[in-house]
Amino acid sequence: MAITRLPSAGFSITIRISVTADASAIGRLTTCVGEAGAIVTALDVVDSDPTTVVVDLTCDTADANHADQVVEALTALDGVDVRKVSDRTFLLHLGGKIEVSPKVALRNRDELSRAYTPGVARVCLAIAENPADARRLTIKRNTVAVVTDGSAVLGLGNIGPAAALPVMEGKAALFKRFGGVDAWPVVLDTQDPDEIVSIVRAIAPQYGGINLEDIAAPRCFEIENRLRELLDIPVFHDDQHGTAIVVLAALTNALRVVGKKLTDVRVVVSGAGAAGTAIMKLLLRQGVGDIIAYDRQGPLHRGLDGLNSAWQWLAENTNRDDFSGDLKAALRGADVFIGVSAPNLLTGDDIATMAPDAIVFALANPDPEVDPREARRHAAVVATGRSDQPNQINNVLAFPGVFRGMLDAHAEEFTEEMAIAAARAIADVVGTDKINRTVIVPSVFDSRVAPAVAAAVRAAAQHPAPPPAADPGPADLPEIAAEAAAPASPLSS
Repeated sequence: MAITRLPSAGFSITIRISVTADASAIGRLTTCVGEAGAIVTALDVVDSDPTTVVVDLTCDTADANHADQVVEALTALDGVDVRKVSDRTFLLHLGGKIEVSPKVALRNRDELSRAYTPGVARVCLAIAENPADARRLTIKRNTVAVVTDGSAVLGLGNIGPAAALPVMEGKAALFKRFGGVDAWPVVLDTQDPDEIVSIVRAIAPQYGGINLEDIAAPRCFEIENRLRELLDIPVFHDDQHGTAIVVLAALTNALRVVGKKLTDVRVVVSGAGAAGTAIMKLLLRQGVGDIIAYDRQGPLHRGLDGLNSAWQWLAENTNRDDFSGDLKAALRGADVFIGVSAPNLLTGDDIATMAPDAIVFALANPDPEVDPREARRHAAVVATGRSDQPNQINNVLAFPGVFRGMLDAHAEEFTEEMAIAAARAIADVVGTDKINRTVIVPSVFDSRVAPAVAAAVRAAAQHPAPPPAADPGPADLPEIAAEAAAPASPLSS
């Protein structure tokens, strides 16, 4: 069933209107907008004279076409002159969303001589003698590069570096707002893994961490693995690890709600790309009962030919019974569905075939794999990636605190112990006494989240767990291979 989009702030417009000044004028405008399916959020009088009044009417619409329909409806009213239409989202992006501000005032010669020449030379020489001091004495202490090649941006696909820049600016703004981390977009005009690795390696000295963003599979795996080997700072691919952390946190609380254990449940994952692979890897680390992984060609199972190395590993370490049917058949009796793939793959009737007290995470954006309203008729807990639905699984719950913790610990790498610690911290912010079917993750604006995640990650970095005993089973996972064949996570950044 297709999702009917509702008006949202993402498509908010302000319309400047001149209307005949009579007692019913304003009422006619707001009624017209409401009948057109939009939501009036503000109405301000700009000017008036004895016969007319000029107002700015702000309303939320569902998409660009809907916004045009609202304007057309207003234009058709007698005595109404639509003078200007402003898209508030575009206005917010004018000139970009971030800037550089100095931390020192530079009010006089004395301060200038210490911040710059000649005093700065002493600091330069100290770092030359002891390079580790760069973490204390430069922006490296608190700065992250947000690196993309623009090949897998949100749900937009391969739109290139310039078009990806607004997303990377937004990511940098989120880093600062929620984690106090100074992040800067690095958009690269190349999609060659060798070039990307070379460029990031060359610019790495000024950064305390690298956040890879919206780079398509399979090269995202290769790039991450190679950079981890080359650099002495954490390399974190948010489409993989951020998504996996928040999914594990949400699933932890969802299982608490329905009274099931992770070790007992069967999970079906739709989408074996960057996000799906990382989710499955983290769940296997935690001892999940069983997973069936689906992608374009169907379920991954032993005996399939022509699989790349990442899919081959999944085929060998998931799907215990080598199920080979379609997605809907796999759902029958399953406890958990996790979708990081494509919209409208399932119906409410499909969810009805799942086990009692089923859990559904339909995370494709903007339209989930199943209409959440239909899913809630049959599943105990439903989550999406949408901000207009309960239980939003959003990476912003993870990455600001993860980097805050790694930077504070002067970590040289990101580990799965940090991921598990971060997931537990996010889950515990809700509190076992507060969780219910519509509250399994905290709000992205909950001020407790980033500090809790940072503290957990810092502790994991400073006191890493001992290596596990040798075990050929699923708990002893290799690094994700440098190949896969599905898009990166469709989740909002």
